[in-house]
Amino acid sequence: MFSPITIPFGAKMLFNTVKLKPGVGMDDVELALAEMCNVVKENYGGENGGFIAGQVYKFSGFISDEGSLGESKQAEQHIAIVTYWKSFEQHEKSHADKAFKDRFEALGKLCTDSRELGYDMLWQGVPE
Repeated sequence: MFSPITIPFGAKMLFNTVKLKPGVGMDDVELALAEMCNVVKENYGGENGGFIAGQVYKFSGFISDEGSLGESKQAEQHIAIVTYWKSFEQHEKSHADKAFKDRFEALGKLCTDSRELGYDMLWQGVPE
């Protein structure tokens, strides 16, 4: 559950930002999030559906002065869900499945917005 992941080159990355309703914190969404992630891991992994790995992050409130362009220094409280898939088609098929939709709907009741964007991998590397 909490082990390192390895992402093969060419994987598709989906980056989902989930904005929490005012007054909703991590304690409130933890169970819904865990159940949703477990459904993905158990039902759509590997050859069963193309899921490779995933990560969940809570926004810490930190906004980098050095790595940000523009004047805006604000961001709403949110969670970032990063998942890696063999293809966008496999991702979409899994997310159209009732098992996933039911869990995502439970999380959605605690949120004001969710946006999931897909990315093609162009580069990866580690220090030598």
